[in-house]
Amino acid sequence: MTALAILIALGPLTGPAAAIAGARARLAAAAQAAGAAIALGCSLALLVMLDGRAPLFGWDGFLYVDSLGGFFLMTVAGVTLLAAVGSIGYIAAQEDSGELGRFQVRLFFTFFGLFASLMLAALETGNLGLLFVLVEASTLASAALVGLEGRARSLEAAWKYVIISSLGVTIALAGTLFLFYSGSALHLGSNLGLTWPYLLSHANALAPQALRLAFLLAVVGYGTKVGLAPMHTWLPDAHAEAPSPASAMLSAALLNVGMYAIIRFLAIAQARLGPTYPQAVLLSFGFASIVIGALFMVRRGNFKRLFAYSSVEQMGIIAVALGFGGVLGLYGALLQMLNHALAKAVLFLSSGDVALRYKTREAGEVTGLLAAVPVTGGVLLLASFAVLGSPPFGLFLSELTIVRAGFAHGSPVFPLLLLALLGLAFVPFARTTTGMVTGNPPPLASPYRDRAAVAVTAAPWILGLAVLLVLGLWIPAGLDTVLRHSIAAIR
Repeated sequence: MTALAILIALGPLTGPAAAIAGARARLAAAAQAAGAAIALGCSLALLVMLDGRAPLFGWDGFLYVDSLGGFFLMTVAGVTLLAAVGSIGYIAAQEDSGELGRFQVRLFFTFFGLFASLMLAALETGNLGLLFVLVEASTLASAALVGLEGRARSLEAAWKYVIISSLGVTIALAGTLFLFYSGSALHLGSNLGLTWPYLLSHANALAPQALRLAFLLAVVGYGTKVGLAPMHTWLPDAHAEAPSPASAMLSAALLNVGMYAIIRFLAIAQARLGPTYPQAVLLSFGFASIVIGALFMVRRGNFKRLFAYSSVEQMGIIAVALGFGGVLGLYGALLQMLNHALAKAVLFLSSGDVALRYKTREAGEVTGLLAAVPVTGGVLLLASFAVLGSPPFGLFLSELTIVRAGFAHGSPVFPLLLLALLGLAFVPFARTTTGMVTGNPPPLASPYRDRAAVAVTAAPWILGLAVLLVLGLWIPAGLDTVLRHSIAAIR
């Protein structure tokens, strides 16, 4: 299992190796996709080996993977594969048109692979100090992707992203230090004192006041990475300005890594403090994020910013699910993370094709997608309704589970409020995307070299949609087992 864990973290580095060796976009992207496939295959194999067995524990807790970590590894590796395959046509088209130079292409694949590798490594450590280091390192790697295109707005978005995210992760570091302080009575070594399985198993000995502050700081700090309101302000700019495969990684992978860190702190806090305080914190930030996301989706502007505000809303839904708690709440939260990752990867990757063909990212300037490019228009429309929680896609099932968890939580006020906010978000989002796919299209030229490039570019969209459809109709027994084992690891 240790070898598999190492391969998972190192797999995405094939892209940087090819880029540094001087490979052009198509070859570097193919190498990146091969490495991502290795990471996904190894993560699935690791999940099978972890089924009902003890977690992988090594190197004094610096290496730790349980079912929860394995679930997130599978999700992030899957998104990395979709984005890597999607970049084959997208980055090559930008290279062919001269929008990206050779140096920029090398930078993209160097930092794309490094970004993915750091996120996967963060999911494989039980040491909360090392988790902080890896999450901060992933911020720096992904910032290079945000500013890759070199426009004034891209550089401003990258700078804003670095400043706000680094501040957030520094707050998370303060939360980590307070958690370490709360366990000072345990007389553990410095490594074990920061290793979450030990802290969870000895939670009754943690100082409650320090633990309360640690949890709040962790939610604020890692919530900045997640995009929870009011710490979300970097997210719309970064997602809108990054190349589309990088936007898919930011929205579908990075946000989940930040939420993973919050879940680890949540497990420790609930074991010592009980559910009331942690759930109140998560419900507050969760509903604030849903409101902010829904309100900002009313404005019809940059369609990638629209998708970014949808991510703010979706992360709020997941925080609310964790706040509802119980088996249903946790099950719905994990399932929502998987479904959202797939839907948002499809949305951002297909939006890249729209930006290449229409030479704009403004929704008001895009019309007639279904008539001009039926596959792109159809995928964008279906993925839009999928992310809005429409049946028969997976997010409908996960959001229904979350609402059920809310009613089981006690008062019907919160689940009814959640349903109202979901309806509020549905109308402006659907109005914008349907406006893009309907109407008469302008004359368009294909940005791709040949039909093979078009097929490769569209493959991850169709695969992602197919999985979303399956998850809306049927949850495979293996996935259900992984979700239940993940819940058992944090309860």
